[in-house]
Amino acid sequence: MGLVWSRALPGKFEAMIHIERNDPARGDVHQLLSEHLADMFATSPAESVHALDHSVLSGPSITLWTAREDGDLLGCGALKLLSSPPGSPGNGEIKSMRTTATARGRGVATLMLRHILDDARTRNLERIYLETGTEDYFAPARRLYARHGFTECPPFADYALDPYSVFMELSL
Repeated sequence: MGLVWSRALPGKFEAMIHIERNDPARGDVHQLLSEHLADMFATSPAESVHALDHSVLSGPSITLWTAREDGDLLGCGALKLLSSPPGSPGNGEIKSMRTTATARGRGVATLMLRHILDDARTRNLERIYLETGTEDYFAPARRLYARHGFTECPPFADYALDPYSVFMELSL
């Protein structure tokens, strides 16, 4: 069962945005993820691209959601569970946050981020991490995460220091 958000758009009737789990191999989702990867490789050196393709996003430790309005894809986001020692609280990583070009500026990324964080809390995760870029292209993403309480942190999991990466965390 998906989550339904109601959002009033400027000058329009109230729109219903549905967020639900989805298959990364689904045609329109696969296309959006391919655009995401292409933009990452166009913006950052190859060794600094940490975006995942649809086959990796299908893995058992990753949950991918999409946001749709009247069936039209607006964006996606994923939560990857990070390995942690037995008996310790789990941690997660936000992956593949992407909004379609036509949906940008409508609050879709905020709705998706809230949904992912709510899911992480339901799973009793202790901390959520993410990696994003340092270039101006990534400034809106960095602002979004900062508005929601994320702060910069050292590299986590298997990441290493990289001048093209910003690492962020949020305690839940």
